[in-house]
Amino acid sequence: KQWYQRRVRGEMGSEEHFPKGPSNKTFLILVLVTACVLIIINLPSGSQPLATFSSMVQLTVQIGITEAPSSLNPTPDTSPNTSLYLNPPSQSWIQSQVSETLSMLGQHYDPPNNWKQCRHPMQSYYFPKIRTVFTGVPKSGCSNWIEALLRAEGTLKYPLKSTEVYKVHQSISAPHRMVNFLKPGARKVRDNFSFTVVRNPWTRMVSGYRDKLSDEKTQGNDKRWLGMEIVQEMRGVSGPQLYELYPTFLEYLQYLIKHKTTDNVHFMPQHNILCLASARYDYIVPLEYSSVLGREVWGHVNSSVSLLGSYDNVSDPRKQTSAQRAREWFSTIDKQIIDKLYELYKEDFVMLNYSNFTDPNFPLPLH
Repeated sequence: KQWYQRRVRGEMGSEEHFPKGPSNKTFLILVLVTACVLIIINLPSGSQPLATFSSMVQLTVQIGITEAPSSLNPTPDTSPNTSLYLNPPSQSWIQSQVSETLSMLGQHYDPPNNWKQCRHPMQSYYFPKIRTVFTGVPKSGCSNWIEALLRAEGTLKYPLKSTEVYKVHQSISAPHRMVNFLKPGARKVRDNFSFTVVRNPWTRMVSGYRDKLSDEKTQGNDKRWLGMEIVQEMRGVSGPQLYELYPTFLEYLQYLIKHKTTDNVHFMPQHNILCLASARYDYIVPLEYSSVLGREVWGHVNSSVSLLGSYDNVSDPRKQTSAQRAREWFSTIDKQIIDKLYELYKEDFVMLNYSNFTDPNFPLPLH
């Protein structure tokens, strides 16, 4: 009673919860029983007890729901039944966002596709048997997609283990890199089905750091030289001790700002890799919807293969480890740094109207 009175008078902070004791369900049951007894005692002659009790129960339950303190639900309800954003965006909406991104860059698309104009042709692959072009954006699930496309093409005869997926970036995929098909006399790839996969920039930054630069044991960690370079530049450290040091997440972000990202494809803005002014993709898949939109892509490819699956077993992208880490880590970063990072990757955010890490639907596109 004292708790409730203080709550009504506004004397309690939003962080204060019900005091330890019976649960809300027990509290409501006690209220209902008390109401029932009071009705019976004060029931006028000729009244209908059942109807009166039913209306009293509805009123009591409504009051119980309405008056439940917000501190019991500190995060918004983002279950699949209540979130509109768990449904993937349409390709027409995505293409309109891409056009807006090109306008921001002061560019426009001139058909047909001209892959020779792309700055990073090594990130694009052509699979002639299934007549498909794929541009892989590092840290956006590209390894799994390349592995599946190699199986659909017949180049790979069996699925790789999750610990072996890195092999797709070696000799097995080399014959399919776009540079091989841009030479004089090479077959044309202009009219083939093309697609790519992109990702929320915040989760991509976190994934790049964890996989390539941190001391965390992951599938990657093959950019050790860059990690040492960051430590040397941010801390002024040199010599043999560099081999034992790893950059912090903050140092990594400060390095990106200082150098206006990097020339490394794992950390540069995605639109630089996609070559949007010279290549219009038939399908752009947000990584957050790969499990759903992937089936549509395979329908276009006319293949029954499927992706190996995410490293994270949680199906809701808002609850996956990468999203949880991004919320946690970026919430500790100074706002000035966050603003500078947003400016560096602004076109990537606009490309799919990606949510901020403070949004309850993060990391989904807000369509």
